[in-house]
Amino acid sequence: MRELTQFAGEGAEASDTLTLPFELRQKSRLRARLDDGEEVALLLPRGRVLRGGDVLRATDGRAVLVRAAAERVSTATASDAVALARAAYHLGNRHMPLQVGAGFLRYQADHVLDDMVRGLGLVVTSEDAPFEPEAGAYGEHEYAHGGHGHGHGIGVGIGIGHGFGIGIGIGRRHRNILQGKKR
Repeated sequence: MRELTQFAGEGAEASDTLTLPFELRQKSRLRARLDDGEEVALLLPRGRVLRGGDVLRATDGRAVLVRAAAERVSTATASDAVALARAAYHLGNRHMPLQVGAGFLRYQADHVLDDMVRGLGLVVTSEDAPFEPEAGAYGEHEYAHGGHGHGHGIGVGIGIGHGFGIGIGIGRRHRNILQGKKR
């Protein structure tokens, strides 16, 4: 079985591909199958989430391109930057992995969250799409906690409408930490 043990440098040419959903791209130790069916073992340094476009180097020298699998997600849109920022804040406060794009937020499909986000005035669409959530305010390690997201209550919303707006919200627990208060 081929072992994928390190990240290849910029511009590495891959001869094989590995398509994984976000849940599995968070793991550093994993048995998986390349897109051609060959079984491989991921034995990577801990603390980094695999992203679509990453190239991994195998012990035999070959390179493998990582692809983000299409998975069931909810995509929330709004023309109002404040509404997007508010939704990002509430999703982040629930420690949800969140992908932020121009005029949209994307998270793993969840009907309860969909209802909450709709209640905040956004349009929510359920679709199959690659999911590439933010790494978090403290770097890539934020989503590498045993298969669950850990956004630490920080949300960022970006919207395009009558200008460009950015909103940042910090959850109560982290606001208290920043202010030096005990939990």
